[in-house]
Amino acid sequence: MSFTENDIKQIKAKGLTLPQIESQIELFKTGIPFTNIAAAATIGDGILDLSERQKEEAISHFESNKKGLSLLKFVPASGAATRMFKFLFKFLKEYNPQKESLNAFINKNDSKDLAFFLVGLEKFPFYDQVLERLLEKGIDFKTLSTQDKAIHFIQIMLNENELNFGNSPKGLLPFHKYKNGYISTAFEEHLYEAALYASEDKKAELHFTISERYRDKFTEEFRRIEEYVEENTCVSFNISFSYQQESTDTIAVTPKDVPFRNDDDTLLFRPSGHGALLKNLNALDADVIFIKNIDNVVVKQYKEEVAKYKKVLAGILLKLQKESFECLRVLDKDNISDSEFETIETFLTNKMCIKISGEYKKYLNKYKIEYLKEKLNRPIRICGMVKNEGEPGGGPFWVRDMYGNLSLQIVESAQINLKNKNQKDILTNATHFNPVDLVCGVKNYKGEKFDLEDFVDHNAAFITAKTKLGKDLKALELPGLWNGSMAHWNTIFVEVPIITFNPVKTVNDLLKAPHQID
Repeated sequence: MSFTENDIKQIKAKGLTLPQIESQIELFKTGIPFTNIAAAATIGDGILDLSERQKEEAISHFESNKKGLSLLKFVPASGAATRMFKFLFKFLKEYNPQKESLNAFINKNDSKDLAFFLVGLEKFPFYDQVLERLLEKGIDFKTLSTQDKAIHFIQIMLNENELNFGNSPKGLLPFHKYKNGYISTAFEEHLYEAALYASEDKKAELHFTISERYRDKFTEEFRRIEEYVEENTCVSFNISFSYQQESTDTIAVTPKDVPFRNDDDTLLFRPSGHGALLKNLNALDADVIFIKNIDNVVVKQYKEEVAKYKKVLAGILLKLQKESFECLRVLDKDNISDSEFETIETFLTNKMCIKISGEYKKYLNKYKIEYLKEKLNRPIRICGMVKNEGEPGGGPFWVRDMYGNLSLQIVESAQINLKNKNQKDILTNATHFNPVDLVCGVKNYKGEKFDLEDFVDHNAAFITAKTKLGKDLKALELPGLWNGSMAHWNTIFVEVPIITFNPVKTVNDLLKAPHQID
């Protein structure tokens, strides 16, 4: 593969190297192997189902052991809200009131989303904001015909010279409206939530990964709400931001696996998905890190229930981390008894859900120590899992690697060979779904921070089909942050209730109960 001098300058300007680009192109050519799922993780086989007593014990353990620990909430928040309004953009583009009625358009396009949106109009948190903007333009919304109401309302929401919601960061959109008329954003709701479980000594630290072009908007929003939220929570907040680094972008190729070029003959690079945020996470230093997506929030009446399960997961983390560290200190000793080996082996199998190799029993003691240390001395993540209700996305599985070893992994459907009946059946019959509800320990038993780059499965990347300038291309996404990027972490799955999973993927999700005030 030959690159011009200008290509090499462009590659270096992004903080990339020629060998990295050549490696990426080779991945396109060879393809990425599918993940080999051996079985879905289920209750009793990879997923913990805790009794109420066990939940209370975990919460108590977290509350009594968090003093002196640094807690951090990490929130991926870089996406614009464009996809939330996809069906509304389609309506504005395609609907012609001169040629058909609104009902005819809805029926012709089977647009249940649009019908649901229009029925629920008054329940959206931005309803009054849109009506006020219409009044400023001399339009009395309530006197309009049904079809004119739809057109004018959606235009005010989405037009670039109006509210421009589609080009706004999702975290700063109006998400919830309270009885006193107060409107909150997802960004603000994360602060209230963090005060309940990610605070210590009346202080909470949150880190948001955002698009750099939105930094001023997020900073301005924090200034606007800071005093109000701190008064209501009696917690002060330290907010920090970072951006998806250009050096994590990947090259795009044509269907023939040669670099895709823009009209000006420059190489096309694309953001490489949320797996790129591993660099952002790796740069942070905290004892306990809570990870949750920007759009997964609830109104205040449900926050205590959500916080309860975050503390449950954190309590399990601290307990298992403590036991794991004790085992590692035993393994550092000069002489280890048979009973100590047995205790550590039992801990790995029964508590850490680690399958010990069949070859292990044949090892000499010094190799057993190496093996056990390698298995234990890793970052730990405790992952909440909800019952599968048909949502698209990843789930918890037992995965078999090329050496036959089994481990617990979060796997996306795109990583699975759906043409293989056995693999498709395992996916179809999976009982649980990944809501991105993680509590992570990223330090070792000596208090040193792990380099998270050491625990990535680079074969767990994605190749996707895209278009640019009307031409087909192939894009490469890095191993997902909670998929391949954490493949070699120690992983525990815990069942959590559906109330902990309330993402806003389309604007209509804001009409669901967890986003509405009774």
